[in-house]
Amino acid sequence: MLATQSISVRSFINERKISGFQIRTLVLCFLILVLDGYDTVVVGFIAPALRSHFGVSPVQFAPVFGAGFLGLAIGSFVFGPVADRFGRKATLICAVLLFGLFSILSSQASSIEALIALRLATGLGLGGAMPNAYTLAAEYSPDSMRSTLIAPLGCGISAGGVLAGLVAPHLVSNYGWQSMLILGGALPLLLSVFLIVWLPESACYLLTRGRQSDAQAIIQRIEPQTPLGNTRLTLDEVADRGFPVSHLLRSGLRGGTLLLWVTGFMALLAVYFLGNWLTMLIQESGVPFGRASLMTALYLTGNGLGAIFLGFLMDRMNPQYVVAGAFLCAAICLASFGHLTGIPALALVALFLTGVGTGGAMTGTSILSTSFYPTATRATGVAWTLGMGRVGSIVGSMIGGIMLAAKWAPTVMFAVVSIPIAVAAVSVYGLALYRRRNPVSVATVLSTR
Repeated sequence: MLATQSISVRSFINERKISGFQIRTLVLCFLILVLDGYDTVVVGFIAPALRSHFGVSPVQFAPVFGAGFLGLAIGSFVFGPVADRFGRKATLICAVLLFGLFSILSSQASSIEALIALRLATGLGLGGAMPNAYTLAAEYSPDSMRSTLIAPLGCGISAGGVLAGLVAPHLVSNYGWQSMLILGGALPLLLSVFLIVWLPESACYLLTRGRQSDAQAIIQRIEPQTPLGNTRLTLDEVADRGFPVSHLLRSGLRGGTLLLWVTGFMALLAVYFLGNWLTMLIQESGVPFGRASLMTALYLTGNGLGAIFLGFLMDRMNPQYVVAGAFLCAAICLASFGHLTGIPALALVALFLTGVGTGGAMTGTSILSTSFYPTATRATGVAWTLGMGRVGSIVGSMIGGIMLAAKWAPTVMFAVVSIPIAVAAVSVYGLALYRRRNPVSVATVLSTR
């Protein structure tokens, strides 16, 4: 009779080339984020048609955007603990079905009040999908390539926004604003069928629930020719029990958790401020609309390409230093930008680097959170970091209007918004120091049982 041998799931994944099974999992997570990105921004593209249809002013329409942002925040806070309790796959499918279903229902809204309620419900699903897609992707990525593989997922959100922008002119003019919401619901519902069939549950999660045979069956798909009949999979972590959110603030994790929360809040405050107000502020600086739009597009390009570039660097250098450096560079560039609009070449470089160090570095922050938390609380940790960021996004979307109402100059506004980016840089640097002093807090901590 053969003796039973033990092998760590992480070791099994780390010691093998990435398989087609893992690539398919990452692609499915990417597609989730593409549709998440589409449904997050779709209202922005149909807002004029919606206002005309319901006969409301911009002030009356603003709660439609606010409800979406609020739903995103609540969804992040709720679906993280749900995923740590019931599994990544089931939670992701529920989140995708939720935002798909309510997007379709939004197309049938009979009043602005009904639309606000439906967008809030849509936001719940959207808020739950992103962090759990990051979490599942991280748990199937080798440690040496984790950041490189996960960073492109962040581009899925931008790709979804691009998709919405490409189809909006055709669909709205030919089929009405309802068609954009119907498409935003039909695609997630279709994708959910493929998720049910092909998306695997996290093997690491299964081991935290004591489901050894299920974990073996999934891991076997990474390398089918390697028999696991006499192998016992191990997690090499302490499997925490109880309510996952409370674990985020336990000794050894508390300081890092608070630093990640501050980083997420400050980073998305800046990202959403720039996303909502950048073109207008550039125009206020005396730049023609056409060039202002081009400059904004370059900033958004920096968001996507920056995520990929920073992910590559994070696998080859201290990841905290990479992200902190990107935030710091963005803070300097944004603070300088208001004085560079008369020098187009320098202004474009400054905006591109700002994009790298805001949207790109926020993706890097999500990656940092996937490696900071152990399996039993990873989904909650990633989701709450993004949830705090969603709260920051609400603040960032509002403060631009407040500053404009106070008649602040664009140069002053850019300088002020560079401050939270600098705070994010300091927070990530603090996380590097914290992890050095508390090495047992990271997800690779060995079990003492």
